This record gives sequence, structure tokens and C-alpha cells, in this order.
Amino acid sequence: MQVILLHPRFTRAKSITLGRRHLLLLIAAFLLAVLLVSSLLYFVTFQYAASVPIPFIQNRFNANSPDSAPNKEKYLKENLSAMAIKLGQMQAQLMRLDALGERVQGLAGIKPEEFNFKELPGRGGAEPSNLKERQPHDLSMTDFQQALAALSRDIGYRADYMNVVETTLMSDKIKSKLLPTNQPVASNYNSSSFGWRVDPFTGRSAFHEGLDFPILTGTPVVAAAAGVVIAAEYRPDYGNMVDIDHGNDIMTRYAHNSKLLVKVGDIVKRGQEISESGSTGRSTGPHLHFEVRIKGIAQDPRKFLAAGQDQAKLAALVTK
Repeated sequence: MQVILLHPRFTRAKSITLGRRHLLLLIAAFLLAVLLVSSLLYFVTFQYAASVPIPFIQNRFNANSPDSAPNKEKYLKENLSAMAIKLGQMQAQLMRLDALGERVQGLAGIKPEEFNFKELPGRGGAEPSNLKERQPHDLSMTDFQQALAALSRDIGYRADYMNVVETTLMSDKIKSKLLPTNQPVASNYNSSSFGWRVDPFTGRSAFHEGLDFPILTGTPVVAAAAGVVIAAEYRPDYGNMVDIDHGNDIMTRYAHNSKLLVKVGDIVKRGQEISESGSTGRSTGPHLHFEVRIKGIAQDPRKFLAAGQDQAKLAALVTK
């Protein structure tokens, strides 16, 4: 492509040959100039759009403004939806926390009327002071979201803490059920105590390793604590005998029974009937011989039974 230039000052006409490369550069320069001018106009227009009295420009400016009514409404809807989801999660957490609190309350022996999880706690306080920094003010959306998130975290922490407390109380309760503190027969009278005594058969001083409860033949004998039956058999010295393992190396023995109601391997509950009293084996008459052993060594059963009576008295005082 040739361009001929004519001018009075020229002695002769000049021609310029433009190739494809020159045309492409000219087109690119033109487009770049258009783009720069458009960008400049856009910037100037919307920079001062609020002060330009042109309805079309002002409407476009207001539509794109974050403070415009449509944008505010959209912002509120999005945040309300997110907070509604968060509120639902917190309600579920509170329901679980209430149920957990009631279980802990039962384990701790607290009366429901003393601490009712179904009722809101009382709240109050004096009127706000006149100090400027302590004057009440409305919560912003950001403040409300932060308060909601902090409350959700606090509920989670309290639920974790209550779970730990429940586990500890449950463990203590299980341990107390595994201690032989329940009276094995309905009698507090002992014909022979734990310790040294005169043997009724030999007349010599001998160590008695349990308590003898004189009762009629056929009287129900119950487990002093929950456990597993590890022996249910006849022995010449103990007669019809039941041994129960309570864990932690604690074992109880019930001897001289007329009838056994359990067998080896049975899991028995605290207070469950395991035999009927009698006078079998080395015995001078109907009675129950009761032993408590720790690691195979005989202990005074009265210490455990006395602890059970103290627990019963304490429970009676708590429930009053």
C-alpha cells in the first residue's frame, strides 16, 4: 500500500509504502488510544458521579454502591441465612447440653427443683451509668456475628467440660457399686466377728477371717456388690460356697449355704439373690459366713458395710 504526500513546499510528490506490519501497528495504536480514552472517561465519570446531575449515571452509581438499598438488602439476607444456620446448630448444642446436665445432676444427687435446666436463670442489674464509654448502644451486624460465634464456642467448651464431669461421676458411681458395701443378709447381728476368737470346734485361739450372721435356714443371701461369680461349689470347711470377683482384686465369699442360685461365670448385680442360708460344711448351726478379700488377704467386712450405711444415710439426707 502506497501513500502519496503532496505539499506546496515539496518540490515533488513523496510516496510512503506501508506494509502489512505498519497497518497492524496503526490498528493496535488506534485501539489502545480508544481503550485509554474510554478508561479515563469511565474513571472521571464514576469518580464524580454523585455530583453529576445526570439521572442515568446516578442510578448506575447507586446500583453499584455497597450502601445502596438493593445491596444492603442482599447483604442482610445472606447474613441472616448464615446466622439462622448458626442459631439452629446452637439450639441443637443447647438441647444436648441440657440432657447432659440432667444426667450429671442425677449422678451428683442434686434435686431437680434446686437446679432446673428447663428454666431460665434469674438476671438483673442497675441502670447504665452516665459515663460516655458505658452508654448503651445498638449492636451492629458484625458485633452480633462475633457474639454469636463466641457463644457457640462457649457452649462447645461447656459441653466438653460436662462430658468430663459426667465420666468422672459415672466412674465413681461404678466403683462404688463394685465395692462390697451392701448388707448380704437382713441382719446386723454377728455371732462371730472378724479377728481372733475361740474356735467352736477345737477350743483353741484361731483367727476368724469373716463375719458370721446367725439367720434361719433358707434366708435369702444377696451380693454385697456387682461382680462375676468365680466359684459356686461345695467345700468341706465352707460348705456350699459362692465367691464373687468385684474387680480391682476385691472378692467376697458367702459360705455355709443350703442352696446355691448362681453358677460360675454369672454376672450378678448389687443386691441380687445368690443363695439361701444354711448350715453346711464346718458349721454349728444356720448362719452366713461372709468374707471380703483384697488380693487374697482377708479384710474386716465391717469397714465396708459401715461405709455402705454411711452412704445410705448421706443419700437419705440429700433426697430430703
